[in-house]
Amino acid sequence: MPERKIISDPVFGFIHIPGGLLFDIVQHPLFQRLGHINQLGLSHAVYPAARHTRFQHSLGAFHLMSEAIISLTQKGHFIFDSEAEAVQAAILLHDIGHGPFSHVLENTLVKGVSHEDISLQFMERVNNDLKGQLNLAIKIFKDEYPKRFLHQLISSQLDMDRLDYLRRDSFFTGVTEGNIGSARIIKMLNVHEDHLVVDAKGIYSVENYLMSRRLMYWQVYLHKTSVAFEKVLINTLLRAKELSSKGETLFASPALSYFLCNSIDREWWNTHPECIDYYSQLDDNDIWCAIKVWSQHPDKILSTLATDMMTRNIFKVEVHEEPISDEQVTEIRKQLADDYAIPYEDTRYFINTDAVQKDMYNTQDDSIEILFKDGTTKDIAEVSDMLNIELLSKKVRKYYLCYQRNCK
Repeated sequence: MPERKIISDPVFGFIHIPGGLLFDIVQHPLFQRLGHINQLGLSHAVYPAARHTRFQHSLGAFHLMSEAIISLTQKGHFIFDSEAEAVQAAILLHDIGHGPFSHVLENTLVKGVSHEDISLQFMERVNNDLKGQLNLAIKIFKDEYPKRFLHQLISSQLDMDRLDYLRRDSFFTGVTEGNIGSARIIKMLNVHEDHLVVDAKGIYSVENYLMSRRLMYWQVYLHKTSVAFEKVLINTLLRAKELSSKGETLFASPALSYFLCNSIDREWWNTHPECIDYYSQLDDNDIWCAIKVWSQHPDKILSTLATDMMTRNIFKVEVHEEPISDEQVTEIRKQLADDYAIPYEDTRYFINTDAVQKDMYNTQDDSIEILFKDGTTKDIAEVSDMLNIELLSKKVRKYYLCYQRNCK
C-alpha cells in the first residue's frame, strides 16, 4: 500500500497526503525547499509570530482543494479521480517558484522573470523526475484543460491559494479581521457553464471575504513597517550586487554569489541553464547568513544596511496621500550625505519612494458570480446589499517615503 503522510496543521487540523504522486511531490527536494522560505517575508518585524512558511501554506491550500473537490462532487459535478489528483498536485506546486523573502528577489537580483514563470519551470522539472505524471496538472495550471473551473480553483478571485493564505496569515499574525469563513465559502462553491460560481446563500460569506482581504492587505501585507524593512533588504542586496560587479569578493553561498556577480534578466535566464539550478538552492538562510557577515564589512553603506537588518533598525517611513516631491527627496539625501559622510550618489541606498495601489475587488479579474435558484448568475457587485461596484473597485493609492533613521 502506498505510503501516506498525516500532517498536524494549526489552522486546519490534520491534513492527509495520500500515497503515490501527491506524497512524492511533498517529498521532492524542490517542494521541501519551501520549508525554508517564510510566507510573509519580513512581516515578523511587525507580527513576531508570522514565521510560517511557503511549505505550510502549500499544504493548507492542498487541504482546501481536497475539500472543494468533495463539495463540488457532492453537488453532482463529475470530477474524474485523475482530474482530482491533478488539480491537487497543481495547487501543491503553485508557489514552488518563490524565492527568499517572497517577492524581494524579483527585479532585485533577477529582472524580468516572475515567480510564476519559475514555478512552471520547476513543475516541469518535478514532472520529469516523476516520469510525466504531472502532465495533466500542468495543463490545468496553465489553463489549457477543457474544464476551466479546475483552473479557477487554483487561480481566480476565490481560489484555494487566497482562501488559505488569508486564514493562515490571520492566524499567525493575530489579525483576527482576516479570519475568513473558508469552510463556508467552499461549501457554497458551485459550477455554472464551466465557471466557478457561488450559491446565493453564500453572498454574506463572500462579502466578509472581500472586506477581510482588504483589511489584511493594508494591515499586514502593505503595513508601512513591513514595506520599509523590505526596502532595507532590497537596498542591501543592490549594494552587495554593485560591489560584486566592481570585483569585490563578498561572503555568500555559491547560489547567492552567482546572482550577485551576474546581471540576470530574462535573456540571461533563458540562455544559461545553470541559472535555475542556482535559484533552486536559494532560500532565506542564504540571505540571512550573508547579511550577518556583511554587517562587519568595511564598506560603510553595506555594513550599515546589513546591521540595520540584524538589529531591526528599520527605515523611517512616511505615508502620503500625494506623490513625494523630488525636492523633498533631494533634501533628505543631502542630509544623509552629511550625516554619514558619503557621496550624494551613494545616498540612494538609504532612501526609497514607492507608490502602492490596491483595490478590494478587481472587476477586470475573474469576477465572482452569484448563482441563483432559477439558474441565473450576477456579479457580486450587483447583488450585494452592503457593497457596490464603486466601493468594491475603488483603487486606494498610498505613497511611501522610506529613509535611514539616523537622518537628523
